[in-house]
Amino acid sequence: MMVLVDEERSIEEGLLELSNQTDASGCRITACVILSTFVAVCGSFSFGVAIGYTSGAEIGIMKDMGLSIAETMWVSDILCVIGWLCIAFAKNVLWLHFGRISSGIGIGLISYVVPVYIAEITPKHVRGTFTSSNQLLQNSGLAMVFFWGNFISWRKMALLGALPCVIQGIGLFFVPESPRWLAKIGADEELENSLLRLRGRDADISREASEIQVMTKMLERDSKSRFSDLFQRKYRHIIVVGVGLMLIQQFSGSTAVISYASTIFSKAGFSLTIGSTLLGIFMVPKATIGLILVDKWGRRPLLLTSACGMSITCMFIGLAFTLQKMQLLPKLTPVLTFLCVTLYIASYAVGIGCLPWIIMSEIFPMNIKVTAGTLVTLASWSSSSIVTYAFNFLFEWSTQGTFYIFGAIGGAALIFIWLLVPETKGLSLEEIQTSLTRQPNEINRM
Repeated sequence: MMVLVDEERSIEEGLLELSNQTDASGCRITACVILSTFVAVCGSFSFGVAIGYTSGAEIGIMKDMGLSIAETMWVSDILCVIGWLCIAFAKNVLWLHFGRISSGIGIGLISYVVPVYIAEITPKHVRGTFTSSNQLLQNSGLAMVFFWGNFISWRKMALLGALPCVIQGIGLFFVPESPRWLAKIGADEELENSLLRLRGRDADISREASEIQVMTKMLERDSKSRFSDLFQRKYRHIIVVGVGLMLIQQFSGSTAVISYASTIFSKAGFSLTIGSTLLGIFMVPKATIGLILVDKWGRRPLLLTSACGMSITCMFIGLAFTLQKMQLLPKLTPVLTFLCVTLYIASYAVGIGCLPWIIMSEIFPMNIKVTAGTLVTLASWSSSSIVTYAFNFLFEWSTQGTFYIFGAIGGAALIFIWLLVPETKGLSLEEIQTSLTRQPNEINRM
């Protein structure tokens, strides 16, 4: 037992020593990193199209079949392409159902795999920015549906949804596998080749490669990726953070506000044509806000700013509908509702929209990444379905009360983020995971 304790201490000391060394090679942004990120987020564009075109997703293929990250993206592409083609050339309703199921499973995998892959290949000082491009492409796909949906048929729209998946499927032949995955399967030579491609052939990747291998060695003593492993004491904090952020993302009303914006505008008496057009135009620019700020401000400040903004704007929307119900200031309700919905979506984009996926891709160690990722993705999609389904009933029950509830959840989110969510800006994945899963008290007791 003492041997294991001493070994664990030496490994952790090795990681701390490595983290204090100069990381010159990790500061380079190479063409390979940019290409790999572009290929990964092509699937996110299709995901955005799917949000506008259909809803719902399934997960679990990666866990059951033991696929690598690149192989999982290939599976996602095949499922999405098959799904979109079935929709585009549907002869009857069964084709449509099959297409929705196939594309749904594909985008469910994409929503998890893409941010994980980008986080594992990018230098730590720009990891947040590159991972945020996932949301940018999702919003681009969504904006494309809003805009072109007025001019082309639904069949052609489905073909547009398939195109980025085809591009991604081809591009995956030319991008490297995740170095962390290669370390997990013991492919040390391939790991170094992957890092050289990502950091530049003349880069010194020894420190980064050592850090990855040391962390992998530490994790090898843990059990394999099983669901029961998630309940170990040392993983409790990161599981609570991952699942909690996903629940906050959905139960703060984001899916309902975006999906039913037209219903909200109509109820407030604001022009549907003007409101939908302006929101469609706003979709892409608002996604760039978080992308620009995430590696400058850090994760926690953006999350706190986002939750605060969402809570306040929801309260004001509730106030607008309260004034409408009381028949006070009738001209104020439509304008105030539109402005607050727009500010709500902007606040959402700054942090709550993209950062839960970024943080999820950073905090889970490799040995539980599949099972933990499956759990948080399931939490996200199931809670999204609940909110989407329940919104109409809540809106019928009380228009103002619905937004007061969303505002209260945003306020509770502030407390959760302040107390539990760690700052991961500027740290390598190994440094993050070591700091969050270390149990000094337990080690001393042993």
